Amino acid sequence: MKAMLLFRIGDLLTNPKPLTLADVPDPEPNIKELLLNVSVCGVCHTELDEIEGRTLPPSLPIILGHQVVGRVIKTGKGAEVFKVGDRVGVGWIFSSCGTCVFCTSGRENLCEKFRATGRDAHGGYAQLMTVQQDFAYPIPSAFSDAEAAPLLCAGAIGYRSLRLCRVEDGHHLGLTGFGASAHLMIQLVKKKYPSVTIYVFARNEQERHFAKELGAAWTGDITDPSPVKLDGIIDTTPAWRPVLEALKNLKRGGRLVINAIRKEEADKTHLLDIRYPEHLWLEKEIKSVANVTRNDIKEFLESASQIPIRPKVQEFPLEAANEALLELKKMQIHGAKVLRVGPDSL
Repeated sequence: MKAMLLFRIGDLLTNPKPLTLADVPDPEPNIKELLLNVSVCGVCHTELDEIEGRTLPPSLPIILGHQVVGRVIKTGKGAEVFKVGDRVGVGWIFSSCGTCVFCTSGRENLCEKFRATGRDAHGGYAQLMTVQQDFAYPIPSAFSDAEAAPLLCAGAIGYRSLRLCRVEDGHHLGLTGFGASAHLMIQLVKKKYPSVTIYVFARNEQERHFAKELGAAWTGDITDPSPVKLDGIIDTTPAWRPVLEALKNLKRGGRLVINAIRKEEADKTHLLDIRYPEHLWLEKEIKSVANVTRNDIKEFLESASQIPIRPKVQEFPLEAANEALLELKKMQIHGAKVLRVGPDSL
């Protein structure tokens, strides 16, 4: 099969073609596994973190990609949840131990043996991939393959972020950064919490305009003060400066949720500017988001199909994965980027 392989770690701007198109052996499904014919795979900022070494794969080469949609073409022994021909998706959570206190309480995202798709196991930047049946999800018929792909990570992690932010009707909610995850969150909030007022902070004027189109009441730059103090803010950026700015805009008892797997080191000196009375006092909180659970993905797919949420997607062929990643690195974002691997499986 054809796959885009990551052989070495390095800065994407220095090495703008980190992935190599190669022929690799076809995988075979093990016990209770599915073999998928991949149709599409979303491109996520986490792939930049893998390529540049902020969340290292345990071994190289590795096939990236964790927003995968495809058809089941073969099942391993004991795999009975799905049948050949079913359309399924795969998200960031590839597996967990299933027995620890986190797994048995529905918090497998915190399992010490958590394995990530496209980091700890080969992912969807390939024509074929395998996955355990318990970590695959039926795709609602409301979505095309390309529309479904970003829902599996950008959407699911946004859904988890909203729950951790404790959003309620009547709240003033801030979204810092307006990429793949935020453009799905705003659609979910507008439907589920119609009286929530949304404020978007983004450096790019195009992103601010897009946020207005999707229903933001106000948009501004990362450093702009919000017109009112906010009940909650979700930060989807890879930088530290937005954390400092967000804390200024929180009201008393407000919560900042950081929806990022890593923060870049380049601007960490901004943390030295945190002043307790201005940024943290009066019971302001900072909460991180760690991975997703299977229920996050299942529940979000159901909610997204009922609304329905309509992701804005930009397609690239599999062999143009480096181009898509470089645009993401340069913050050239308008919705979600998706690699087209095979024909649509609708």
